[in-house]
Amino acid sequence: MRSFAPLVLSLLGATAAVSAAESAEDSNVVTLTQDTFNDFIKSHDLVLAEFFAPWCGHCKALGPKYEEAATELKAKDIPLVKVDCTLEEELCRTYEVDGYPTLKVFRGPDSHKPYGGARQTDSIVSYMTKQSMPAVSTVTEENLEEFKTLDKIVIIGYVASDDKASNKSFTAFAESQRDNYLFAASNDAALAKAEGVKQPSIVLYKDFDEKKAVYDGKLEDEDILKFVKSASTPLVGELGPETYSQYMAAGLPLAYIFAETAEERESFAAEFRPIAEKHRGDINIVTLDAKLFGAHASNLNLEPEKFPAFAIQETTKNAKYPYDQTKKLDAKEVGKFIKDVVDGKVEPSIKSEPVPETQEGPVTVVVGRSYQELVIDNEKDVLLEFYAPWCGHCKALAPKYDELAALYSDVAEFKEKVTIAKIDATANDVPDSITGFPTIKLYPAGDKGAPVEYEGSRSVEDLVSFVKENGKYKIDGLAEGTNKSEDGDASSASSTKAAETEAPSDESHDEL
Repeated sequence: MRSFAPLVLSLLGATAAVSAAESAEDSNVVTLTQDTFNDFIKSHDLVLAEFFAPWCGHCKALGPKYEEAATELKAKDIPLVKVDCTLEEELCRTYEVDGYPTLKVFRGPDSHKPYGGARQTDSIVSYMTKQSMPAVSTVTEENLEEFKTLDKIVIIGYVASDDKASNKSFTAFAESQRDNYLFAASNDAALAKAEGVKQPSIVLYKDFDEKKAVYDGKLEDEDILKFVKSASTPLVGELGPETYSQYMAAGLPLAYIFAETAEERESFAAEFRPIAEKHRGDINIVTLDAKLFGAHASNLNLEPEKFPAFAIQETTKNAKYPYDQTKKLDAKEVGKFIKDVVDGKVEPSIKSEPVPETQEGPVTVVVGRSYQELVIDNEKDVLLEFYAPWCGHCKALAPKYDELAALYSDVAEFKEKVTIAKIDATANDVPDSITGFPTIKLYPAGDKGAPVEYEGSRSVEDLVSFVKENGKYKIDGLAEGTNKSEDGDASSASSTKAAETEAPSDESHDEL
């Protein structure tokens, strides 16, 4: 199970890069320097700042969208600025810029936070519009219709003025979610009646599907949030840069419909809408451009380039349920498959190499179908290396890892309590999020749900110390004084884990 978050990378990277050589006269984005930054920030209540480098590809891709957003937000007196960190190094250090582009929301020089939206024009405009308004605005009969149009999703609480508990609950929820949604409230009973609701109720207005959804249950954060996440998600949406994070944040299984043409996707969306309505709150269904993102099919254990295709991914566990690609993608039949998956009647698909008949060598070889048994369902401390066959750093680590494993496998007492293992994460499904190779994690006995990732230098001594300090049994593999690493003590290690980790190769996975 390759869980390198490849989808979001491709969605962000699919946009066209443009030249950064736009003239300042034609731009609505204000260029600031060390000398001008503080004065400008002080003179505006709200500012979005981009810290960039001219050579950065992601910065170039963001450029035209940032410019469009600046043009739209200029009318609302919300300036967008940029700082070239190759010229203003000290300023960028002050605000702890460690990657490009970095976007920060400023309310004065001493009050700032990371920008929390997508890097798309509409998302920037929406996010900054929310930032410019109070957590809860007041709506009346005169401004209600206008307020509904301020964003794609607007949430209004209709609560009586003397209902202090409900008002407090709604305001607290709005404060916690103000970065994500636009909120307002009204205590006018006549206005609530005109909108077809009773007090207290919450109405979510949207520019898609049924246009509005009503919540009249208990005003408790968890219940309201569940309603909002469900109601704000299109019944059958198009997965793209502006929607990816929303679907991931929903925490629901995600059903992908791969189709190569816009006409196909529109047709499938219409056919699957009743099914999506039936399973609202249990699963989200999306269409996906197979021409742009078809390679992602292999991550869902589908055969790539054979479209249309369908698969369900349980995002929280990364379990995958591919639909039989030899069958026609009929909405009625797929609907039965969806119900069976939701009801727990379908076993997830597991990509796996064959289970080794015998374990050869000191390192235990784990595959997709033996992962649960060898890593989770036992009372051992398990140190597991996630590697890729093409990874040079993994190859360099191999002899040291063999030596490490021998320290435990050669001593009967140790062997019963500690396993040193490895798994090819490009050929086997794993439930963990792997962003680079090699990744090493310790699964302590009795607490397998909370693995500890190794961050130290890759010497045998340091790995032994890691197992001792974080494992349940506190076993020191070097206690017998055998098999010392040729590298000497830990201080001789020449590089850290961060410096020795390779990102997933473009040739080994798709950038979806």
